[in-house]
Amino acid sequence: MGKLIRITASSPLCVRSKLLCFSLVYLLTTLSLFLYFSFSRNQCIFRYSPYDPIQTKIFSYPSSYGEHKYALPTHRSSCSSPVFFSDYWTVFSEIRSICNEPSSSESLRYIHGKSEIFGGNFSTQKRFSYFNHSNNDVEVPCGFFRDFPISNSDRADMDKCELVVASAIFNDHDKIRQPVGLGVKTLETVCFYMFIDHKTLNSLFHHSVISKNNPKAYRIGVWRIIKISQSENLYLNPAMNGVIPKYLIHRLFPNSKFSVWIDAKIQLMIDPLLLIHSMLVIPDVDIAISKHPFFVNTMEEAMATARWKKWGDVDGLRMQMETYCEHGLKPWSSHKLPYPTDVPDSAMILRKHGIRSNLFSCFLFNELEAFNPRDQLAFAFVRDHINPRVKMNMFEVEVFEQIVVEYRHNLKKIETSSYEEQEEEHKQEPLKIIQKRRKWLNHEYWSLNSSICKSYLMEMWGDHH
Repeated sequence: MGKLIRITASSPLCVRSKLLCFSLVYLLTTLSLFLYFSFSRNQCIFRYSPYDPIQTKIFSYPSSYGEHKYALPTHRSSCSSPVFFSDYWTVFSEIRSICNEPSSSESLRYIHGKSEIFGGNFSTQKRFSYFNHSNNDVEVPCGFFRDFPISNSDRADMDKCELVVASAIFNDHDKIRQPVGLGVKTLETVCFYMFIDHKTLNSLFHHSVISKNNPKAYRIGVWRIIKISQSENLYLNPAMNGVIPKYLIHRLFPNSKFSVWIDAKIQLMIDPLLLIHSMLVIPDVDIAISKHPFFVNTMEEAMATARWKKWGDVDGLRMQMETYCEHGLKPWSSHKLPYPTDVPDSAMILRKHGIRSNLFSCFLFNELEAFNPRDQLAFAFVRDHINPRVKMNMFEVEVFEQIVVEYRHNLKKIETSSYEEQEEEHKQEPLKIIQKRRKWLNHEYWSLNSSICKSYLMEMWGDHH
């Protein structure tokens, strides 16, 4: 008789081979993480995302413009969620409620009049005399001693803004970049304004970013473009003209409750409503600004400014620092104020408009006009000497690098302006004067030649110098 053949069903392959099953799971997990990491905007694994709106392209640039060229790399990880953002709709509702509140009956009063210079050209003693502001009936100097050359239609629209994001490009120094991650209601709530001069406008025409056919209302994506006319009312230095909207934003937008200033070299990566809520509303402060990535003392920034030729007039830098030392500027480590540093990275400034923040902005602008547009040099002196004291959130550099992307300035050679011609002539000064100015960078020159800042420097460097 034939043998009975027993047929049994074989077990699945993954059951018989645990190693193969584990390998398949590992492969699929690794592939999923790779795809997520590759296509994630922040390139962080499992990082908390407060609000991820549907991304739609805001504006299409001509290929020749290169708006995303030359992004600066960062060596810090932004995957540790250094800042918390609340739910978008909760934030939207809360900020709308704040904006609907009636304005305070108390407000600053400004000095009006005419002057040869936009900011009034006040003496040191006069500027400092306004620092102790105990009576709101006293008028304070805050620019606009000459007309700011924008159109009446632009001015009327700016008066309507309750929340504003503003930036500026002068001398075709940067590119116009669109913010990323805006919520569905943000463009209905927030105004975006970009101030430019004629050279920047001509560059936009050249690259066909905007058309010459509609000269009355230029717009690039979210940005309403404000053309500042050529005028003797402004400064020869384009950087100083950029300081006007940066620090007098509360005067250009008099009905705004909040503002976000961004230098044109950075691109906003988080919805401004979330930033305002997280950086200003929750901590209940007047101003939010990032720490400097390297320096904590004002004098460190001053010496770096001279060393790297960020400002050509080194004698002027020394005069500025000695003026501040004479009137109480001290190293960060020696004062008892609750600030983590004396030097900010001022590429982004968030403000809750009110008496304290407006005073700070006015007085800092006055210092920039008196000396130079390097705002980090006057920052701590103004912050620490004004009354009422401004409440400030100086957040970590890691936060700054999470919420913006920084780019290099335009690298192409541009037409020389009258101011730059003056700077070129300045470089041709006799070698004797240049050598004299270089002494300012030497530790011994500061500490041994009776500088007013000697005690500051000795404390900052230590006795071994």
